[in-house]
Amino acid sequence: MPMVHGPHALPHLPLQSPRRVAPLRPPRQDPAWRGRLGMAVLALALLWPALQASEFRPWEMLDAHSLSVAGRFLAGFVPPAHGSDFLLLVAQATWRTVAMATCGVSLALLLALPLALLASSALSISSLGGRMATGPAVLRLAVRTALVVLRTVPELVWALLFVRVVGIGPTAGVLAIALAYAGMLGKVFAEILESSDTVPARVLLGNGSGRLQAFFYGLLPQCAAELTSYLVYRWECAIRSSVVLGFVGAGGLGQRMDESMKMFAGAEVATMLMVFVALVALADALSTALRRNLR
Repeated sequence: MPMVHGPHALPHLPLQSPRRVAPLRPPRQDPAWRGRLGMAVLALALLWPALQASEFRPWEMLDAHSLSVAGRFLAGFVPPAHGSDFLLLVAQATWRTVAMATCGVSLALLLALPLALLASSALSISSLGGRMATGPAVLRLAVRTALVVLRTVPELVWALLFVRVVGIGPTAGVLAIALAYAGMLGKVFAEILESSDTVPARVLLGNGSGRLQAFFYGLLPQCAAELTSYLVYRWECAIRSSVVLGFVGAGGLGQRMDESMKMFAGAEVATMLMVFVALVALADALSTALRRNLR
C-alpha cells in the first residue's frame, strides 16, 4: 500500500507500552463487619431474655451432688443386662415399637392423602377459568385449618389424651401418631402437589376428567418419588416418637425403659438404649436405601 504524503497524511503516533494493572489486593477486614456485628448483638439481645425465661442453668449439672447421683446411676450401666428372659421382653417391646410406628403412619397416610387433595389448588376445577369459586375456596380453607390443628398438637399430647380414653397400651400410641402425622403429611403433600407442574392435570380437568383421574395421571407420576421419600422419612421419625410415647403409657420399648429407669436398673436401661440406637440406625439405613432407589 503506498504511503500518503502531504496534508492528508496521518500524524505519526508514538507507540506506547501497555500500562501495567496493579493486582487486586483483598481488603484487610470484612467490609460487612458492621452489619454482622449488629446482627450478632441483636441476636444476643433477643436470646438473653429467652435464656432467663427458660431458666437455662447448665452449670448446675456440675454440682457435686448432681455429679455423685449421675455417677452412681451410670455406673450401673456396666455390664448391660443380657439375661435371656429380659432380652425376650426387649425383643417383644421392640417389635411393638416398630408395629406402632408402622400402623400409625399407615393410618396417617389414609387421612392425609384425601385432605391433601382437598387442600391443593392444583386439582380445583373452578380455578381453571381464573379465580377459585367461593364454595371450593371456603372448603380449602377449612381443610387447611384442620391440618394446622392436627399438626399443632404434639403426638405426646395426643397420646396422653388417648391413654385416658383407650387405656395404657400401643393403641394410644398408634392413634397419637396417626393424628399428629396426618397433619404433617397432609400439609407437605399439598405443597408438593402445588409446586409440581400442574399443566397436565389442568389439561385433563379441562377435557372433562375427574379429580382422581387428574391426580393419578397428571400429578402422581411426577411427584411419586418425592411423596414416597417424605413418607419414608416420617416413618423413621415415627419410630423415634413411638419410643418417647412409651413414657406416657403408650407401650413399646419406651414403656419398658421408663419402668427400668424408675427402678434405677441401669443395666436394663443400657441394653434398651443400645437396642434403640440399633433400631434407629436400621430405620435410617432403610430410608436412605429407599430414597436412593426412588431417584
